[in-house]
Amino acid sequence: MSIATLRRAARETVSGLPREFWWLWTSTLINRLGAFVATFMALYLTLDRGYSASYAGLVASVHGLGGVISAIAGGVMTDRLGRRPTLVIAQTSTALSVALLGFMTDPAAIVGVAFLVGMASNASRPAVQAMMADIVKPEDRVRAFSLNYWAINLGFAVSSMAAGFIAQYSYLAGFLGEATLTLICAVVVFLKLPESRPVRTAEEKVAEPSVGIGTVLRDGRFMGVVGLSFLISLIFQQGYVGLPIAMGTDGFSSADFGLAIAVNGILIVAVQLPITRYTQQRDPRQLLIVSALLAGYGFGLTAFAGSVAMYALTICVWTLAEIINAPTQTGLVVRLSPLHGRGRYQGVYTMSWSVAALLAPLLSGYVIDHFGAGWLWGTCAVLGTGTAVGYWALMRSLTATPAPANPANPADAARVRVEVRTDSGV
Repeated sequence: MSIATLRRAARETVSGLPREFWWLWTSTLINRLGAFVATFMALYLTLDRGYSASYAGLVASVHGLGGVISAIAGGVMTDRLGRRPTLVIAQTSTALSVALLGFMTDPAAIVGVAFLVGMASNASRPAVQAMMADIVKPEDRVRAFSLNYWAINLGFAVSSMAAGFIAQYSYLAGFLGEATLTLICAVVVFLKLPESRPVRTAEEKVAEPSVGIGTVLRDGRFMGVVGLSFLISLIFQQGYVGLPIAMGTDGFSSADFGLAIAVNGILIVAVQLPITRYTQQRDPRQLLIVSALLAGYGFGLTAFAGSVAMYALTICVWTLAEIINAPTQTGLVVRLSPLHGRGRYQGVYTMSWSVAALLAPLLSGYVIDHFGAGWLWGTCAVLGTGTAVGYWALMRSLTATPAPANPANPADAARVRVEVRTDSGV
């Protein structure tokens, strides 16, 4: 492939997206560059503070519980207060709570502040997704979500390496560094991003019923997507929960695990964008089915891994599933979300991932302890197959109608009423 072809592909990947999207993308990248707490919390508690592994697990679970609660709260705030205020409040609160956590020494205080960090850090996710759907044209949303996912992984890859060096000298510096970068995100949002929440006219308020959490929970098709998202999230979580335990049981070191799992971030950064260019015009139903099968059987193959190279190969398989699934499923969520209820819908969707992150350590630990790692990988294959069947059954009746358009976008304004009416039955 020539240099000119690569340049043209790169230009096509990033062209046509509004300036507001790139400021939101920049905010995401900065935020993930400071991801210290999620990566090194367990090491900080056990090595630096001298607490037990059980206590570190408790703190991680409480942090995850905060994320589950704030997924819903953040969605409601996104619709009621707006995308921009929710982002500013969430990111400012995250910065303050992360900085505070670095100074906590009492065990109960650490648990309490970790809960606050989990709540604050997860509250911004529904707002980010809703704002992105507001400001990007329907035909460009999968590409936009893919670029955002790429920024998340690029930032995480860089922050993981940097945080490793920082932790050797001062864990407190890591906490304060994350707090500073998160506060910068809040400033970027406040200064550069206008509010994107669609304004409802008096006629629309009369014609369209208000959207509450109960509305979301009664939306059977959407909750089917949430349930399938939860299942595939349980599978992906094993890369960070079940896999290190299984490799340790097989006699591999933490350095071996680090070398193997690094393939995940490297592959996402390297091929996310070109793969998305190829898949964005493909049928999302087929993509979701394929991603579920790749995820399930990618982890299923782990049962046969006996070397770092084999583990890395299995990681390549389920990473491809992650690359395909993340932007495609997020685009589906936007499509099924009523225009004026995107925050709540995104909040419930985000909750599926948060609940999976909360339960995955408990479930995988139980399976490995009582049945062995082979049963865990077999379960992943079964879950992947079941999720693929679920996607097929759920999406058979979906039409090719695009997501509800943003009336703030002149190009979309003419389609708003028709598409909202079409999606209202979803």
